[in-house]
Amino acid sequence: MISSKVLKFIKRSKRKYYSLKYPMIPFKPNNMVKPKNTLSYKSGWSGLEFIVEDILNQFEINRKTCIEFGVEFGFSSVVFSNFFDNVKGVDTFLGDAHTVHKGDHYERTKEALIGYPNIELIKSNYKDWILNDINNYDFAHVDIVHNYKETFECGLWAVQHSKCCVFHDTESFPEVRKAVYDIAKLTGKKAYNYPKNFGLGIII
Repeated sequence: MISSKVLKFIKRSKRKYYSLKYPMIPFKPNNMVKPKNTLSYKSGWSGLEFIVEDILNQFEINRKTCIEFGVEFGFSSVVFSNFFDNVKGVDTFLGDAHTVHKGDHYERTKEALIGYPNIELIKSNYKDWILNDINNYDFAHVDIVHNYKETFECGLWAVQHSKCCVFHDTESFPEVRKAVYDIAKLTGKKAYNYPKNFGLGIII
């Protein structure tokens, strides 16, 4: 049986390998500010709420529209609702191969977000949604199943339909990091990475 120390070493080595193979510009926040409204439960997104306003300020992002793919229980949705007039959250609300919670949680999430009227929840697979949505957004967030194919497909659409797009889990899932790197290269945009809290890729 492999010891926990060996497993940690292997994980660190893999992260270092992928960071060298798929390099991104380090994102360095100027200010860490907690938004007024957040949900109280611990999320995989916890900690990233402190850098959202700084991202918007550094890259001069307008604050009217935001779309995110991958809502789960709404932690990131509420964070974004502090900064955007309208937040669309697209999710199947059924979980996936990489989520702990399985089963339909649409009603649970809807109830949790009832106090945020600028958040619109949309129960849909990203594949169906991007076939019909021709809108452009100020900001996009991709946090779906962490496979390369799905992240690349959804992420490419999001990058092409927004000024700035962020991707969660660039440090914990090499496939996500590779997809972010490839999308930036394909679209001629810059890719940044914030390495904490499982990693946040930023394409601008």
